[in-house]
Amino acid sequence: MSDCNCSVEVNDDSQKKTLYWLITINGLLFIVEFSVGWLADSSALLADSFDMLADAVVYGIGLYAVGKTLSIKANAALTSSYFQTCLGALIILDIVRRILLGSNPASPLMIIMGCLALIANIICLLIIQKHKDGEVHMRASWIFSTNDVIANLGIILSGVLVWMLDSRWPDIIIGLFISFIILRGARLIYIDAQNEKKALLGIKPSTANRAS
Repeated sequence: MSDCNCSVEVNDDSQKKTLYWLITINGLLFIVEFSVGWLADSSALLADSFDMLADAVVYGIGLYAVGKTLSIKANAALTSSYFQTCLGALIILDIVRRILLGSNPASPLMIIMGCLALIANIICLLIIQKHKDGEVHMRASWIFSTNDVIANLGIILSGVLVWMLDSRWPDIIIGLFISFIILRGARLIYIDAQNEKKALLGIKPSTANRAS
């Protein structure tokens, strides 16, 4: 994406304001969704809440990168991808534990919390939209927000299926789905950041390995 001929340019103050909003929204959502997920005994909600926490941390890393050199911004994006990878792996381990030990998700809480999180993440998506073709650390933030909206739709669907089928498996499957979304986002950001670093060194990124 480093040779995408992006036309959107933003100043540092605009980036900072955007990231502050994203950190605040995701931080609050983590607290609320983790609490509801714990009460609902929902793998999907807990997975999504930790995704919110990871996003808040990653946005903080992006905030650190604002105004820094392109190399530092690329390294910040790489750090974000590593953090997301670790989170995705931890969520999978917790889901395996729930598969072995059992769970009893509450579908009404899943649906309500999924809808609230979806609204909040759509707001995040609108806030960061003008930065989606900007610098690498802001492109990473766009990928996170897009993934969150997809995950929230999955949570709502799993809540409906848990209620209709009277089964915990839709919740577990969506929890796994969210973890794979996180891992995919981490991979895309890693590729994008590596291509950015290659471009800084004058190395042409491989078309086959570019994030899209």
